[in-house]
Amino acid sequence: MKYLVCIDDTDMPGTKGTGWLVQELCEQIQTLGWGTCSAISRHQLFVHEDIPYTSHNSSMCFELSLEKNPMESVIKFMADYLETRSQKGSDPGLCVAKLDSSLARKELIAFGKMAKQAVTSKSAAYDLARQSGIHLSEHGGTGDGVVGAVAGIGLRLSGDDGRYRGWYHLGQPGNIVSVDSLCSFPFIDQLVTRSGTVLSTDMSVSIGSEKTKTVRMDSRQVVVVAENEAVDKTGIEYRTITKQEAKQY
Repeated sequence: MKYLVCIDDTDMPGTKGTGWLVQELCEQIQTLGWGTCSAISRHQLFVHEDIPYTSHNSSMCFELSLEKNPMESVIKFMADYLETRSQKGSDPGLCVAKLDSSLARKELIAFGKMAKQAVTSKSAAYDLARQSGIHLSEHGGTGDGVVGAVAGIGLRLSGDDGRYRGWYHLGQPGNIVSVDSLCSFPFIDQLVTRSGTVLSTDMSVSIGSEKTKTVRMDSRQVVVVAENEAVDKTGIEYRTITKQEAKQY
């Protein structure tokens, strides 16, 4: 059975971010042989003075394919992990949703999109969780992280939000690389323009930065490309986006 797991607000200024803790949690689950975890996506939420957050107000979400142990025991394990590993002063929230036909996808996606544009509340998050039949719990502090945890589930479900955790070295800036060779990496499904056009595998691109992020588009893990300013010199129409440009996702 497959589940979406989203965690929010486990860190404090000057400490490792929530992404680090979620990555370690995934490694623990896989080491125990309970299942496999997908790449972790980061979802940016609304930044406002009425919302307490540490640095960026983003939540972390991944897909868990459960092979052993009932989900209830895995949820308890994750809850204990958050309560013992989250930073003092943080407000961790945990949301778990079973990926089946009964999932209230439309409502969860709407909540996620709203949380990117406006201040919402714990009560609204819990109401939606009850109506949707998904797990939602808080594990320290004010528990305000439950809002981001539900929102992250919705944004991941939308298929077109967020960037994946981790920076990738695809070559030196200016290197010409084929799309086919880039798509041979297990963490790249496609190369896509900002407008959503998928590059064919017989094309080549210029490397725009030593490091880049993969982005979630159409429920795929993609590298975004932009128009290549040096096209007249190289003949290559597109380049991978830079580290700074990737931060907009």
